[in-house]
Amino acid sequence: METFADYLETIDNEDHRQIMKDLFEWTDKEFPQLDHRIAWNQPMYVNNGTFIIAFSPTKKHISVAPEKAALKQFSEELQDVSYDITKELFKIKWTQPIYYELLRDIIQFNIDDKQDYPHFWRK
Repeated sequence: METFADYLETIDNEDHRQIMKDLFEWTDKEFPQLDHRIAWNQPMYVNNGTFIIAFSPTKKHISVAPEKAALKQFSEELQDVSYDITKELFKIKWTQPIYYELLRDIIQFNIDDKQDYPHFWRK
């Protein structure tokens, strides 16, 4: 699996596949400077060699991994929209709306916070 399109083909549920496709297209449109990477079996967005965010579909939800710093920064907003938060990610149930403005803020936070950061993951 080399591309996001290849990844989408692995999603059996057509509705889930379309939601993920829309999410990827939105992210590409909003943040065209981000590179795609498939690693650890999930689609990731990378900026200048540093991790920004990853999306991974599961049976019940989309796992969104923006790293702990972004989760901490946006924990209140994520709770306000009823997304479940774990130590490393938040979950958007397939039945929930994707709050794109919040997602935009999280991605932009990571881009700004990790500008010129020399490592893939925050240390």
